[in-house]
Formats: sequence, structure tokens, C-alpha cells
Amino acid sequence: MNDPVIAVIPARYASTRFPGKALAELCGKPMIQHVYEKAQASRADLVVVATDHELIKTKVESFGGRAVMTSPDHPSGTDRIFEAIQGLPGDIVINLQGDEPLLPTSVIDALIELMQNRPDCPMATVAVPAPRARLADSNIVKVVRGADGQALYFSRAPIPFLRDGGTEMPLYQHWGIYAYRRRTLARFVALPPSPLENCEKLEQLRALENGIPIQVLLSRLSSIGVDTPADLAAAEALMKQQRLEANR
Repeated sequence: MNDPVIAVIPARYASTRFPGKALAELCGKPMIQHVYEKAQASRADLVVVATDHELIKTKVESFGGRAVMTSPDHPSGTDRIFEAIQGLPGDIVINLQGDEPLLPTSVIDALIELMQNRPDCPMATVAVPAPRARLADSNIVKVVRGADGQALYFSRAPIPFLRDGGTEMPLYQHWGIYAYRRRTLARFVALPPSPLENCEKLEQLRALENGIPIQVLLSRLSSIGVDTPADLAAAEALMKQQRLEANR
């Protein structure tokens, strides 16, 4: 029998580009509720929202969800998650972003299955194919995998670079969903920010720089991350379209 799987959704109230976005209405529900319901429908045994604001905690509890208050001083969502799981059972921890309301539940399940079938895997994440033109955007994180499926590098730059005369190859956009062994998560948050992490402002580089391998699961499904009000409008349009197609 597998250990319980904990899915944690870090939800900070303050956001530089979109303050309070976890509570933004999306098709009649706050965005955090959409993410919570996606997680609850997955194979995770426990779903928890880790927040730093009473408004988010109250909203989560109003729709029957579970939320815990965490320190407002955490430098990252990963630190917030580690605080939230203290006292909870489970060896596998899934980090779900509170701004991914369209993340398919099947992707969460595939990540859980990978970790359960690979007890040697300390950390895993997800990537999706993307056209080279899209990857010119520095806000979109790219990942290059090795032959064994492990991440070689993550970057805001369009990698791998296609040199004149070079051979094109599949390109992958990284999704910010992670799975950790509890001991790996404890080790990760105890490490100081690494030079590469500080350079690219990508937290996952701390793991690679310190010898923690990250398995990259490939998916062909799609989602929309919400960083701005414009993203919220795009997510709502896609959600309505998906509902129409499902009801045909």
C-alpha cells in the first residue's frame, strides 16, 4: 500500500502583477476553488491550500476546502509548502500552482503515478511541447531533457538554441507543477539560493546545481497560467469553450 500523497496549493495574497488573484472570479468561482477541485479529483489523498492571508483561508473553507495559515515571510511557495506539511502524513508531496485553474487532473495523476512507480525518483515535474516562436518569451520557462528523461537545464532563454545549419529538435515548455519526496523537499528548502537560481530567477535550478535530479514527465495537454487580468480573461474563455465542447 502506498503512503498518502499530499497535494499542496501555495496561495500568496500579494502578487506584483495581480494582487489577490487567488480570489479572482472565474466562471462563477474563485480561481483557487478551480485548482482545489482539480486536485481533489486526482489520486492525491489530501489537498491543502497553504496561504498567508485570512481572506484566502476563509474562502477555501467556505467551499469545504482545507487551508492552513503559513508565515508571510517565506521567500517562495516551496518554503510555504514545507511549513504546511508539518504534522501531515505522506512521503510524496505535490506542488500545484494556485494560478493554474485549467491544469488537467490527469496530469496530476500521471505525476503521482510516476513517483509511486519510481521510489528512487526524488523529484519530478512536467513539460509540454511548444513551438520555437512561443519560446522567445522570457516569461515562459524552457527545459531540456536528457535521454533518461531527467532535466539537463531550465532557462528563460530559448533552449536549445538552433544554430545556422543545426538540426531542429522538439522544444518543451516547463509547467510549474512538482512532485517531491518529503526528504528531498526538506533538503531543498534547507539549501541556500544557488548562483544559477539567482541568475535566471528559477528556483528549480537550485536542485540541479546541488545534484538533485528532476525527472521530467511529458504531456500533450494544455493549461493557462494566470499572471495578469488578461490571462484571467483568456482562461475564462477557454474554460467556457471546454464546457461547451463537453456538453455537445
